[in-house]
Amino acid sequence: MKKTLTFFLFMLAAITMQAQVQAPQPSPHAKIWQTVGLTEVTVEYSRPSMRGRDIFGDLVPFDKKWRTGANENTTISFSDDVTIDGETLPKGTYAIYSVPGKNSWEIMFYKKTDNWGLPQAWDNAQVALSTKAQVTKMPMTMETFTIVIDELKNDSAVFNMLWEDTVVSFTFEVPTDAKTMKSIEAALNGPTARDYYAAADYYYTSGKDLEQALEWINKATEDNATFWMLRKKSLIEAKLGKKKDAIKTAKASLKAAKAAGNDDYVKMNEDSLKEWGAK
Repeated sequence: MKKTLTFFLFMLAAITMQAQVQAPQPSPHAKIWQTVGLTEVTVEYSRPSMRGRDIFGDLVPFDKKWRTGANENTTISFSDDVTIDGETLPKGTYAIYSVPGKNSWEIMFYKKTDNWGLPQAWDNAQVALSTKAQVTKMPMTMETFTIVIDELKNDSAVFNMLWEDTVVSFTFEVPTDAKTMKSIEAALNGPTARDYYAAADYYYTSGKDLEQALEWINKATEDNATFWMLRKKSLIEAKLGKKKDAIKTAKASLKAAKAAGNDDYVKMNEDSLKEWGAK
């Protein structure tokens, strides 16, 4: 009898497992992973579609809290503290809630992220930061709710939400400069040629002290100068107004790039030499 019951339960479990239906979700899950400067940003959310419905002001009422998506919480994670409208949002993961308005939205970063939709009891103490987001009308419609991290810079990016004919945007800033400067200071306690190059490159691209950048790139190239290091050195020299030095360095980079068979650097050096009036 015991064996018969065990066999029956086993068969019932097998039938139940086989009977499970797999079907697409009406609001499929999406995940965005983006590096901004040196900060990792991850967004997870579900994507509802219009399906002929009026969205903002109807399906999603104005001036009421919205889950900002569908299904489980829409979440955003930052690997570093970030700044929004001059306020610091500590690193970590947050649920994104919003209050849509005709002209602007309130965006709230909520510490508790395991709610399904809005919390049953809203707790203002769970709001780590709240900010106003800009509303822009699009000349076309976006059928499916979409989140995009755009306008990427070394120290900032723009978070965009698009649905129906509306784009909602806010800017967040990341601590790239502070992290890079700390890295440079640590690396230069015992630097390699690549460390000097990376420090010089950052100073050049960030518009910092070019004389310091030149000092570092000289150290990077004094023993084993590669064509790409020499290329950067020529750009720094040119930006400092040292055209004669820049031309000499670019010619050395061109020669090394040709020897290495790197056509991209050959063309870049040839273009710069032409621009700088080299003979």
